[in-house]
Amino acid sequence: MNEGLLVHSRDLKFYLLRLKNVSPGELLYRFRQALLPLYVKKKKRFLVQQIPAIHPKDIEDIALPQLSLNVDQAITKRILEGATFYLNDDKKTNGACETLMGNGPRFDIRSVWEPARLQHLLILLLYNKHHQDEQIADFIKNQIIRWIDSNPFPYGPNYMSAMECGLRIPVFLHALKLLKNLDLEDFRRIAEAIYIHAWWISKKLSLFSSLGNHTLAECTGLVFAGVIFRNTSEGKNWLKTSVALLKQEADHQILADGGPAEQSINYHRFVLDMYWYCRDFMKKNNDMNMDSLTPRLSAGEFFLNSMQTGQADLPALGDSDDGYAVAPGCVPHRIQPDIAVVKFQSFPEAGYSVLRTKNSTQLIFDHGPLGMAPLFNHGHADALSIILCKGGLPFLVDPGTYRYNGNPEYRRYFKSTRAHNTVTVDKVDQAVQETGFVWSHAYSSRLIRSRDDKNGYLIEAAHDGYARLAKKVRHSRTILSDHNLFIIRDKFDGIGQHEFELNYHLHPDAAVECDDGWWRIQRGQMDVYLSLLKGDVLTSFFGQENPILGWFSPSYGIKRECWVLQCKKKNEAHCAEFVTAICTGDILRRSELEVMVCCRM
Repeated sequence: MNEGLLVHSRDLKFYLLRLKNVSPGELLYRFRQALLPLYVKKKKRFLVQQIPAIHPKDIEDIALPQLSLNVDQAITKRILEGATFYLNDDKKTNGACETLMGNGPRFDIRSVWEPARLQHLLILLLYNKHHQDEQIADFIKNQIIRWIDSNPFPYGPNYMSAMECGLRIPVFLHALKLLKNLDLEDFRRIAEAIYIHAWWISKKLSLFSSLGNHTLAECTGLVFAGVIFRNTSEGKNWLKTSVALLKQEADHQILADGGPAEQSINYHRFVLDMYWYCRDFMKKNNDMNMDSLTPRLSAGEFFLNSMQTGQADLPALGDSDDGYAVAPGCVPHRIQPDIAVVKFQSFPEAGYSVLRTKNSTQLIFDHGPLGMAPLFNHGHADALSIILCKGGLPFLVDPGTYRYNGNPEYRRYFKSTRAHNTVTVDKVDQAVQETGFVWSHAYSSRLIRSRDDKNGYLIEAAHDGYARLAKKVRHSRTILSDHNLFIIRDKFDGIGQHEFELNYHLHPDAAVECDDGWWRIQRGQMDVYLSLLKGDVLTSFFGQENPILGWFSPSYGIKRECWVLQCKKKNEAHCAEFVTAICTGDILRRSELEVMVCCRM
C-alpha cells in the first residue's frame, strides 16, 4: 500500500471515530455544514448584496479594547520587510511537504493559516498608533486589501476553519479604527470582509463534540462583528449567540480551581486571553456585561502564575501550536492575582501540584486527566510525569508538541507516555492514540494523599491507564520533598510479568555526566544530581531516530536532540519499583536516602 493510501486511511479512521461520538443532532448539524459551501458558491452574489452598508461615522463611538504592546522596533522592521513567521524562523520546515495524500502534496496547514491571521499587521497597527508613519499605514492598508483580493470568499484554505476567521475580525476592526488613509471604498471592502467572516462563523460554529478553544476564537470574532453591526438583526444575533456560548464555556473550559479542561497550558493562556479580550471590549462598548466571568478568569490567572517556571515562562504541558489570542507581544487587559511563593500548591481538578524548595527549585507533578472529553484532542499521555526547574531554568522537561501535521511518527512520539518523565508499561501509552487528535481508552488519575512532612511535603497519586491490559497494572507515584531533595517512588499493583520503562528527559542545553551512579545535570553555574536507589541503574540516550527517543520541541515546527536517562526492568507487577533521588543541593549519602524512603514514604 502506498503512502497516499495510508494517509487517506488515517483520515477515514478519524472521521469514523468522530462518528462514534456524534449525537443525531450533531450529525444533522454537520451535514448542514458540509452542504454550506455548495450553497454559498451558488448564492454568493445574493449574499453579498444583502450585506448592510456601514459608514465610518457608524463606528466612531466603538471603543477598542486595551492592549499592551511589548515588541521592539526590530520586529516591526522585519514585518515591514515581509516577515510573517516572526516567532519561528524555520519557515522552510513549517511549509515543507512531508507526506503525500492521494495524488498531491499535503502541507502543514498551519504554514498557511498562521500568516493569514494577520496578527503581524495588528502589531504594526498598535505600533503606528503612536508613531503615525504614513508609509507604515500604507503598508498595512495594502496588505489587508491584498489579502481580501487574494482570498475571495468562500474559496481556499483560509475559510476552512471558522476559528481562523474569528481571529482575523479584530484585526480588521483595528484597521477600520486606526488607519487614517482609508478611502470609502477601502472602508467598504474591509467592513464587508468582517460581515462575511462573521456570517460564515455563525453557520460553522464548533459545537457539540467540537466545543473547545476553537469555539472561543469563533465567538470572539462574533463579538467584535456583533458590536460593529449591532444595529442590524444579524449583529444582534451574533452578540447574543457568542456571549451565551462564552458564558457557557467559561465553566466548561476553565475548571473551578482555574486549571485547563483541555490539559494544555498554552491553550489555557490562549483561552483566558480570548475571554479578557472580549470582556474588555464589551465593557468599553456597554454591550452585554461579562463581569460575572471575572472570578473564573482570575482563578485561571492564579493557576497560570503558579505554574510559571521562571522569567514568566509556562511549561509545555499538553499540545501547543504557539498561537496567540491577539498577537505575539500583544496582551489584553488582565486582572492579575497576588501570588505568594509557598512550598506546596495543588490544583486537584486540573490535576497539577507544585513543590518548591528553598534554593529556588520547582517540581511540577502532573496527576490530571487525559484532556477534554470526548476526543481528548490536545492532551498527552503524561500521567504522573514531572517537570523540574532550578533558578528559573528547566532541567527535567516535558517534550513539547513539535507539530500537528506532516510527520505522524513524531506527532505520535511527542504525545506518547515514553516522551514524558513517567513510567511506560509494556511499551504502550497510558491511553490509545487513534489519530493525531483523537484518543480512546482514556485513563483517570486521582490524588491519593498530600501532607506536610517534617521539613518538606509528601504527595501521592495514581492512574489506571494500564488497567486496559490483559494483565491489569495500576501505577502510583509518591514524591517526598525535603529541603533541597526530592525522592520519587514508583510502585505498581497488578498481575503477571510486565516490562517497565522509566524515563527522564533533560533540557537540550543541559550537560550530563555520570559518577558513581549519580548523574550530574549542569546548566550554566547550576547543578542537579539524579540517581536511582535500590540497585537500579540509568542508561543515557541522545536524539535517536529509530526508535524515536530523546527529542525536545522549544516551539512549533522545531525539534532538538536531548538526553534521556532510562531504566528498564521486567518483573511481576506487585514486585516492580523505581526509587529516584534528585538532589538540587549537596548529594546525600545513599544510606541516608534509603532510611528516608523506608521511614517517610
